[in-house]
Amino acid sequence: MLSQEIGNLYDYIKEELDHDCNLQVESDYTKLTCPNLSFDIFIIEKLGANIVDDVKRKVILTAQQLSIQTLKIKNRIKALSGHARRIYARETVLARIDKKTAMTFQEDHHLQIALPGKYRYGLYEDGELVSIAIFSGGRRMKDQGDDYRSFELLRFCHKSDILVVGGLSKLIRGFIKDFHPHDIMTYVDLDWSQESSLKKIGFTEKGYREAETFWISEGRQFSISNEKDLLEVSENHRNGYLYQNSGSIKLVFSVC
Repeated sequence: MLSQEIGNLYDYIKEELDHDCNLQVESDYTKLTCPNLSFDIFIIEKLGANIVDDVKRKVILTAQQLSIQTLKIKNRIKALSGHARRIYARETVLARIDKKTAMTFQEDHHLQIALPGKYRYGLYEDGELVSIAIFSGGRRMKDQGDDYRSFELLRFCHKSDILVVGGLSKLIRGFIKDFHPHDIMTYVDLDWSQESSLKKIGFTEKGYREAETFWISEGRQFSISNEKDLLEVSENHRNGYLYQNSGSIKLVFSVC
């Protein structure tokens, strides 16, 4: 039986985004095929669902995630569909932001758990925060010199259905100017894209992290390896949702 959330997403794509959309219900997932878009959407109904489809780019969600993060997901799909309001980074002002501002922005606009990081940057348009990047502290690398420092880009997101063209490049340039890292690394989940756009701004692929499954609840994530784990943690944290990613690409931006 089709859930209300999947039905609402289907209606949103057809009516508000004005794109054709077809439903295909399988035993452990539902597929929304969008002929005029560059991606199809898969909503996982069961733990360990096996999706075999290499025809198009895939957006992969769980049913629980769709139920709890409906608005964020709709806005993300709206942006991917080319309906986002476009702002150019040159029209924004770069500034450091505090922990509270960064956490609130992520909770409102990022699909993953909000992270405070150590260094936080934002872009403002007419006084409104429209994009942020969160960085870790510096780490020594055993195979490099004593003064070598690597930092991690922990989070990056725009506000709702806004797209800041060149935004990440501007945020990274600001961070590099202040802290002079030797490199910046990050992990990009494969749930929303199987080819990272970060490569276009100088990041190179350095590895791959296997798929992981978590139960997300109140800013915490619990690792899930089987149905028993899922049953136990969902009973103890009832207001959470299942998050099953498709693995991550490790990317590195070499500064010098």
